[in-house]
Amino acid sequence: MKNILIIGGSSGIGLAAANLLSQEHQVFATYHSHPHENQTQLSFHALNSLDENLSLDFLPDTIDAVIYCPGSIQLKPFARIPLSDFEQDYKLNVGGAIKTIQSVLPKLKKSSNASIILFSTVAVQTGMSFHSIVSTSKGAVEGLTRALAAEFAPTIRVNCIAPSLTDTPLASILLQNEDKKIAAAQRHPMKRVGTANDLAQLVAFLVSDNSSWITGQIIHADGGMGSIK
Repeated sequence: MKNILIIGGSSGIGLAAANLLSQEHQVFATYHSHPHENQTQLSFHALNSLDENLSLDFLPDTIDAVIYCPGSIQLKPFARIPLSDFEQDYKLNVGGAIKTIQSVLPKLKKSSNASIILFSTVAVQTGMSFHSIVSTSKGAVEGLTRALAAEFAPTIRVNCIAPSLTDTPLASILLQNEDKKIAAAQRHPMKRVGTANDLAQLVAFLVSDNSSWITGQIIHADGGMGSIK
């Protein structure tokens, strides 16, 4: 049984991963402002990963995996985006991940097979209109993944998952009716958008000992969007 920390585990991919992993492991899931309701299997801890004094006192001495799930989707024409929007997105996606990893690193070092999982987007590899904000910050996440994988090897593995559009609360504005869902599905070679469970299954594999020879990878779980037409 592993001790697993999921930052942003109260909805979407984070919640799906928390539910799946808790079947075999001890999961510590956090939320920023909205805890998941009617959830009996997991206990949630309020946590803002951007706090200067990030407290992880609720965790055991050893952590085997940390999964950083917070993200945002701001699709805007580049010419009308103030610099502050880029800075805010970078702070959430990159700054929060850095703060979390630095805070939990001593606990990860006590594990015999530790794993860090971050999230990017297919839009980093595949240029998409109006995606400059998310592509900029998630591109930095991919760079951080490779740098930390090199620095932490061989004791801590670091990988990143880069999904395409996934049916989660974060993407609800893009999938708010059946017509939009059908149109989004047709843009993917697999003819459907992703589900939270699709990504949770990949998270579970990267946490497991079955992936012990995998590190420094950007894994494109995107229905083929990033590589085939």
